[in-house]
Amino acid sequence: MIFSHAPTVSPLTGLLLVVVPLAFNVAFALLAARFDYPDILRRPTAEVLAAFRAGGTSLVLLWWAFALTAVLMVPLVVLLSEAIGDGDRGLLAVTTTVGVLAAAVQFLGLVRWPFLVPYLARADDEPDASEARREAIDVVFQSFNRYLGVDVGEHLGYALTGAWTTLVGIALARSAVVPSWLGVVGVVVGPVLVACSLEFVGRHEPIGWRLAERLTPVAYVAWSLWLVAIGVALLV
Repeated sequence: MIFSHAPTVSPLTGLLLVVVPLAFNVAFALLAARFDYPDILRRPTAEVLAAFRAGGTSLVLLWWAFALTAVLMVPLVVLLSEAIGDGDRGLLAVTTTVGVLAAAVQFLGLVRWPFLVPYLARADDEPDASEARREAIDVVFQSFNRYLGVDVGEHLGYALTGAWTTLVGIALARSAVVPSWLGVVGVVVGPVLVACSLEFVGRHEPIGWRLAERLTPVAYVAWSLWLVAIGVALLV
């Protein structure tokens, strides 16, 4: 079969599909190396904030860059839907909407780190801070971790990203823009990401928690490679 590109495909589409997942994984790897992320989130608040302070301005900028990878998902989502020029318009409209929502919740989950956490880290380090103040800092930090981190960033982020991936996979499997097997990969990876969004259900069950903990990074690496493969297919 000969695969033809739709007229709306631009080099920017393929470039974003390659650059964004690579930037996401590089930023994540740097945070893991410099900040022991995400394992550090299981430590007491005072330890997390102390490690954050030790990272200095460069760590804040790294978190900011990591959050921006979620922002870059918005043009990626829109341009990819445009690139599938022979796809069903209704399906692509839903796909675009879900993808933009996925990027938005991922950004909301991450943006607390370059803006809220520096303030909490400074307040926790004040020499005259009372025990009550430090307890309040702990409550705020942990509340935002659970609300923006677990609920919005992870649960909704994984679920919507998985749904978007599945919808893109269906559209690509029906399209002649790229090889149809790339669509099949998306249909496989997408539901796995949706399943990862349910990891909070197993947080009180050791076996369930360990399974989700191991599955999520593997799923995101597969998802990243899938995006890069689509980008390369569009560029060549």
